[in-house]
Amino acid sequence: MLHFIKEKKLYFMLICLGAGGLIFFIGFSGQEGDDLTQMNKETAWQQEALPVTEEVIEEPLEEEIIILVDVKGSVRNPGVYEAEDGDRVVDLIADAGGLEKGADEKIINFAQRVTDEMVLYIPKEGEETAGIELNMSANSTDDETVNLNTADSAELQTLPGIGPAKAEAIIDYRDTNGPFAEKEELKEISGIGDKTYEKLAELIKVN
Repeated sequence: MLHFIKEKKLYFMLICLGAGGLIFFIGFSGQEGDDLTQMNKETAWQQEALPVTEEVIEEPLEEEIIILVDVKGSVRNPGVYEAEDGDRVVDLIADAGGLEKGADEKIINFAQRVTDEMVLYIPKEGEETAGIELNMSANSTDDETVNLNTADSAELQTLPGIGPAKAEAIIDYRDTNGPFAEKEELKEISGIGDKTYEKLAELIKVN
């Protein structure tokens, strides 16, 4: 009889332990689910609270223009020199080592802006300059300007910084929008900004 009671007691203890373990497991699983639900809610709130980044639209960069000037005549170091935007004749003469003794300064415009492919010739005093182009762009027209409303692609490409692509863009613009009413409209074309326009302003016309 005593042996029977001990066996029943053992079975009862095992049943109690099993029931307790089951209750603990159910309670732990429920708590873990609640924690996950709370974490998901917090994550969703944080994502909603993040600032919306506006899309940045980059404007096309202006093409870098290289200005080369051929300096000849009465300078110490004649040659082809690279100029910067806004450089004047006086700057190129300085790059070439300055004037030689006897150079005729009276007929040189030292304040003139230089342009790409320009030939800067410094004569000697008393030198016959007839037939010599002094301080002229190599591709200048008679009045040194290009008409944006009538020039073809080849003529437009004589302007500094205007290659085949930009020449076609200029022609497409006037075909689409009509003739240029003013020179400043050139800045409406992609890749032609204020700096590029400044180099072209004195070399173009629209009438």
